[in-house]
Amino acid sequence: MLGALPLRSMTRKLVQDENVRGVITMNEEYETRFLCNSSQEWKRVGVEQLRLSTVDMTGIPTLANLQKGVQFALKYQSLGQCVYVHCKAGRSRSATMVAAYLIQVHNWTPEEAITVIAKIRSHIYIRPGHLKVLKEFYKINAGAAKDETGDTSKT
Repeated sequence: MLGALPLRSMTRKLVQDENVRGVITMNEEYETRFLCNSSQEWKRVGVEQLRLSTVDMTGIPTLANLQKGVQFALKYQSLGQCVYVHCKAGRSRSATMVAAYLIQVHNWTPEEAITVIAKIRSHIYIRPGHLKVLKEFYKINAGAAKDETGDTSKT
């Protein structure tokens, strides 16, 4: 799930109704301190938080953090559980993480992943730097997998 800050008032709905058991927080700690659950508060309701701090507006998730986030999401997917991925507004940092996940899972190009996300969440905003790191992620992950299978239709 891709969204904005998960305010404390959303906790019950996310856990009970949406089966969220993992949260990927793309914010720096100061952005979430007063409005959102801490890691310990998430833990008390059975949710694991992975914080991959990325500066708002100018920051771009690192390739290493995209890989960490995707592995975290895959762990919960394999258990049939949901992961909530967020930044402040759910537009850039978190959308980049979700795009990386879709690239990994579906072997989509960055452009394909972004298009699918935008159909559901039209106000995402992938900046040039975000697209660049997604292209690197694709080249290392999905692109390499396609090369191994001989599928060169999208490379």
